[in-house]
Amino acid sequence: MTHNFGSFGGSHSHGHGHGHSHDPAGTAKAGAAKKPTFTKVFRWEPVAGQGVPTQVEILGSFTGWKKLPLVRSAVTGTWQITIENILSNRTHHYMLLVAGQPVSDKHCDGLAVPTEAVETQYALATPRGPRVLMLFAQTK
Repeated sequence: MTHNFGSFGGSHSHGHGHGHSHDPAGTAKAGAAKKPTFTKVFRWEPVAGQGVPTQVEILGSFTGWKKLPLVRSAVTGTWQITIENILSNRTHHYMLLVAGQPVSDKHCDGLAVPTEAVETQYALATPRGPRVLMLFAQTK
């Protein structure tokens, strides 16, 4: 399952050469490119002997903190989702939820102190306090 979130910049484009400018102050950069993005596959594997959860979800700064379901492979038992158009050149915070409870992700790039209320809501309890998962955005 692929989720395409499009451009987070809210920009639009249409044909030019129609004789008028949408930038009367001349502040737009000529030929401004859209912000670089990348695609990432997130995977979660259940711990042996703990049964199969009914639901695994991901949410984070790259989903607008909206929950997206991971899909379970009947062959491998691994849950996964492919998320496109993640903004590059920044660090993202996210969480994996299994049956509604936050779990760690062995593939994350580290743990961060929550900085927003929504992050605190989904944070993991650790010996050093609540933490969210980090994704260091890739560049091409």
